[in-house]
Amino acid sequence: MLPSLRRSVTALLAVAVLAPFTACAQTATTAAPAKKPSIVVVATGGTIAGAGASSANSATYQAAKVPVDKLIAGLPELADVADVKGVQAFQIASESFTNERLVALGKQVSALVKDPAVDGVVITHGTDTLEETSFFLNLVIRTEKPIVLVGSMRPGTALSADGALNLYDAVVLAGTPTARGKGVLVMMNDDILSGRDAAKRVNIKTSAFGSQWGPLGMMVERRAYWFRAPVKRQTTTSEFDIDSMTALPEVAIVYGSGSMGTAFVQTAIKSGVKAIVHAGTGNGSVPDYGVEGLKQARAAGIQIVRSSRIADGFVIRNSEQPDDKYDWVVAHDLNPQKAKILAAVALAKGVSSADLQRIFWEY
Repeated sequence: MLPSLRRSVTALLAVAVLAPFTACAQTATTAAPAKKPSIVVVATGGTIAGAGASSANSATYQAAKVPVDKLIAGLPELADVADVKGVQAFQIASESFTNERLVALGKQVSALVKDPAVDGVVITHGTDTLEETSFFLNLVIRTEKPIVLVGSMRPGTALSADGALNLYDAVVLAGTPTARGKGVLVMMNDDILSGRDAAKRVNIKTSAFGSQWGPLGMMVERRAYWFRAPVKRQTTTSEFDIDSMTALPEVAIVYGSGSMGTAFVQTAIKSGVKAIVHAGTGNGSVPDYGVEGLKQARAAGIQIVRSSRIADGFVIRNSEQPDDKYDWVVAHDLNPQKAKILAAVALAKGVSSADLQRIFWEY
């Protein structure tokens, strides 16, 4: 081959071989940076916004002191993982949540997730009633977008405060695509819990929250690791919708114990509640002297739901009491406070006892 022809062929081959790499290099150079998710932090108060008298005060402090803007500003690492905006819904300790506040919060969150510019919502919340709020939102918000509730067991002023990492993990989780469609979530102490199952089981440890069915997954260094998925109806598969809800009916919890008496049931009947959750011993047991009062309540149109004060397990229908005969409902595996939420949501829509029992099986 002539030298000039050889040089031409070599040059053409070089162009052909290097062209894809050159194109890739140009593409890598000009590609726009990945867009960070847009997350709204809805603050309601609680310990995560609390302050103690000194760094040694981890159990005695004032809740709901720090506004949401300061919470976000105090955690500059959030800017690395999301575009974060704060909204102050309430500034209360969570034991002060009422039905009216639950409905108002639900409507606010529903409006946020309808905004196409919002990728996820984080709700900072006191831990005392966090499990009720998470279950309520899980029932009534129609969205696949992640909604994550988060709290802390120690105020931000305490040594080894847990709120900063919990909030950071919650924001990361709310912007994680794999969190979509899993219902309302609770992010506490590295665990990703279902809003349906999560319960506060210890009152002075950072490992306060758990579920008898275990966490859905864990958050470790910006990554969600999933181990199970919820199977009960929630969010997009729910028959309930906050947008058509105006109020929740009152539901009473009557706590079971030895020699518990009958006065509380009679008071509940007189107060006009729509349902009584009987937090019975063992398998939702009702003492022999308490049966007649609950039968009277049912005859007066009040729904009777047998739950249990036991943290784990579930109530078996027609065991201990003839639920079919008395037209009572069993709460299945829901604890009394969650049973109260589900009964209120269902009765706000208006359901029969048979339908209410179906709802407890399905949700």
